[in-house]
Amino acid sequence: FGRRLIATAAPLADQTLLAMALKIFEIDPTLQGVQGQIWDRVNGYRHWKEELKKEGGLEAFAEGYKIFGFNRVEGGYTYREWLPNAKQVFLAGEFNQWHNSTPLKPEGFGRWCVFLPDNKDGSPMVPHRCQLKVRLEANDGSWHERVPAWTKLAWQDRSTNLFNGVFWEPPAQERHVFRHPRPAKPENLKIYEAHVGMASCDPKVATYADFARDVLPRIKRMGYNAVQLMAVAEHAHYGCFGYHVTSFFAPASRQGTPEELKLLVDTAHGLGIVVLMDLVHAHASSNSLDGISMMDGTDHCYTHGGPKGHHDQWDSSIFDYLKYEVLRFLLSNVKWWIEEYGFDGFRFDGITSMLYHSHGIGKGYTGGYHEYFGPDADIDSHIYLMLANDLIHTILPSAITVGEDVSGMPTLCRPVEDGGFGFD
Repeated sequence: FGRRLIATAAPLADQTLLAMALKIFEIDPTLQGVQGQIWDRVNGYRHWKEELKKEGGLEAFAEGYKIFGFNRVEGGYTYREWLPNAKQVFLAGEFNQWHNSTPLKPEGFGRWCVFLPDNKDGSPMVPHRCQLKVRLEANDGSWHERVPAWTKLAWQDRSTNLFNGVFWEPPAQERHVFRHPRPAKPENLKIYEAHVGMASCDPKVATYADFARDVLPRIKRMGYNAVQLMAVAEHAHYGCFGYHVTSFFAPASRQGTPEELKLLVDTAHGLGIVVLMDLVHAHASSNSLDGISMMDGTDHCYTHGGPKGHHDQWDSSIFDYLKYEVLRFLLSNVKWWIEEYGFDGFRFDGITSMLYHSHGIGKGYTGGYHEYFGPDADIDSHIYLMLANDLIHTILPSAITVGEDVSGMPTLCRPVEDGGFGFD
């Protein structure tokens, strides 16, 4: 279920008319020579758009954070996780002295859930800032401890150097309330790329608050109208510059709290600066103790299994992009950063690795279409990128999406409706 749809070949007499149905073939008629593979991705994209109507459409499907992780319901919270290989699952943390005393119940399709009733005084059973993990017994009898995949924050335990999930539900008076509207989309972009943690003259990891106070005014004075932030999502290894993400819905905690990141974005908007996030969906950290790799004890939960799921040069894990719950996870991640934090767009990192099964390793791209189309093209990831760009530009028409590609893939920056990938 959910694998890519192969386009049915049209009779030769009809192929030219079929090709002209997409604007990219009008712009570049030589693409008709590889139209079969282009239609493969286009039909795959259309298949998913139709399939997701069962979930209320693409936008509703991309609200997985309202289903998974911790969500407020009447009388308490629910905690839900997707662990298809689990035999039994427990939520353990400071709230229950890290005991296996809070079991989750299976709901089918790999979902596990527990209801966490409020205390008698109305306070949450799991208090704000409580550290926790999910423990599971896999079907082979092995036990694993994981950071919740949808956690909104993760903190490093200095005694073990491992990360724990954090129940982040601050009281109303501690939540950041956005004061400034999004700036209009600039006609001409002048982008300042920055790493918040390194944006200090002092020998320390700078914070979101430091950046908002000290760096954003300088960016404004220098005439930039956009700032692109690296290393936003949590990454256990600081030296990876944020490119080996471990918690995709959690802002990097070394630089401050979620509310302080919102303050940064809000401050930038007040200065008329749009904020782009360096989004890493090309791969995930292979760190299973801190991240989502081997989340359910197998090597094929969120990622491909075996060699296909491992990037040899990056030592990271490769997503199985069109597995149903993986697609929900990634598209929801895109919407989360826009809706919850106010980001104005994304720079999709390292997409050359996504576009090709070879990840572009050892290739010298010279412009010949045979280099971009053929057996090396990873159609699953092409479809994902089309869906992601469609989603972003639908929920935020002013959004800016940048694809970091070193191969020169044709149609990358043509609209999805034209047959392109949809990047700006």
